Amino acid sequence: MKFRKAFLKIVFLLTMAAVVFQPSVSMAERDDVRDNRDFGVRVERLLKSQSELYFGIEKPLGKSAPKTTGSYRREYQDAEDQVLLAKGLKVEYLTRNAANVTDMMAFFPAENPTHLITCVEGGRGVIGYKLDFSPKYNPSVQRINLSDGTVETILRGMNVCDGIRTTPWGTILATEETSDGGAYEILNPLSVTEQTVVNRASGDVSDANHIVKRTALPTMAWEGLEVLPSGVVIAGDELRPGTTAPDADGGAIFKFIPANIRTGSGNISNLNESPLAAGNVYAMQISCRDDRAQTGQGCEVGSGTWVQVNAATARYDAHVKGATGYYRPEDLHRDPMFKSPEHPNAVRFCWTNTGNEDVFNYAEVMCGGDFDPTNPKSTVIVNRFVEGDSDFNSFDNLEFQPRTGNLYVIEDHENGDIFACLPNGADRDIKSDGCVKILSVKDSSAEPTGFIFSEDGTTAYLSIQHSDDGLMPKYDDYPTDDVVRITGFKIHQ
Repeated sequence: MKFRKAFLKIVFLLTMAAVVFQPSVSMAERDDVRDNRDFGVRVERLLKSQSELYFGIEKPLGKSAPKTTGSYRREYQDAEDQVLLAKGLKVEYLTRNAANVTDMMAFFPAENPTHLITCVEGGRGVIGYKLDFSPKYNPSVQRINLSDGTVETILRGMNVCDGIRTTPWGTILATEETSDGGAYEILNPLSVTEQTVVNRASGDVSDANHIVKRTALPTMAWEGLEVLPSGVVIAGDELRPGTTAPDADGGAIFKFIPANIRTGSGNISNLNESPLAAGNVYAMQISCRDDRAQTGQGCEVGSGTWVQVNAATARYDAHVKGATGYYRPEDLHRDPMFKSPEHPNAVRFCWTNTGNEDVFNYAEVMCGGDFDPTNPKSTVIVNRFVEGDSDFNSFDNLEFQPRTGNLYVIEDHENGDIFACLPNGADRDIKSDGCVKILSVKDSSAEPTGFIFSEDGTTAYLSIQHSDDGLMPKYDDYPTDDVVRITGFKIHQ
């Protein structure tokens, strides 16, 4: 009897071991079975498998680039050493001499461009002295020749230049991302060289015939902005909620309406002709009620209008008057594919709210439709378009790809990624139909920024911002960044 019990115990133990350690069903196979039952995973796989059709790339990225330590960037690196790319895309340097923290960029001229005009997101600092013993500030606005990558400085002495656009009347509007940030309009940016903002508070510049501070525009932390042919400017204030007080609002979305609406076309020859010379500023106010203004926390989406604020105190006025605040609005662009038969003057603009991934606020892309931008009381409708997640977060820059309407979203953190997102289709929801990863920065001391497409949508330019420059020589007495050209995007109509 004792022998029989011992034998049965051994059989039982061997059977249990076989069940636990059976080689026929691996953990990966169990995960695959689970994923095949997960409808969302199946949809993601389908989108990736059809990336050639929807995004014009052969195969999107899976994982981001691995982390690096120390001074990764150095001389004699290939451009492929800077970014990990989706299959089918290629990269080359445009220049390695862009000023450190080169950020957003604009083509100039708008048609058949020859240069990129760039904002340098560095503080106002003295890096030397000129022959007349006047201070030489670090670069603020530069131009980069698209044919040979030559870098020249247009303007120095701004503080944290970030948002920049080519206006429909042929000037450059460059703005500062700081609490007292101003906006500077530059005439003939291909011929203006080595000028200086002498006094930021007064707007005194060394060449008043070609550069002027536009005090009619709001004072705020500028980044994303859109300049319409009418002279209307829509822009966001890059402000985190709770910055000035525990319950203070985040950044508002502002609209500048010129005193003289521009109706003509063509370039101006004098800065006095610009519609940015005078006008009024309004802050967006989304309401939670349809019969009266009811604002505050929880009213970030829906229908609303605009409330007038003073340009010099725009941020304070927006808070006091109940404008809607967001979590660090950053880049903002008009949707070039949007058309509204019922409202022929309507525009759709989208912007990023960066959030804070460390507290699982993963960021979002918001889109607003303004029915009549030149009307200070026009209706605006705002809704979320893209919501972040643990792998796709801290949204910063945006760019609509010409001819497809796909929206490219750029992350703001180390080893930052770029995702391509589809427009909203005919399904019931009002969000992007899906996003895939197309690029990842290899240098953990850097991040991607300034992403911008050529007019045909097949070529893009990107700044690899604020790399650790310990192993790189300076250019013009200042550290440098790389600006790369990415090709291989295919357009399927």
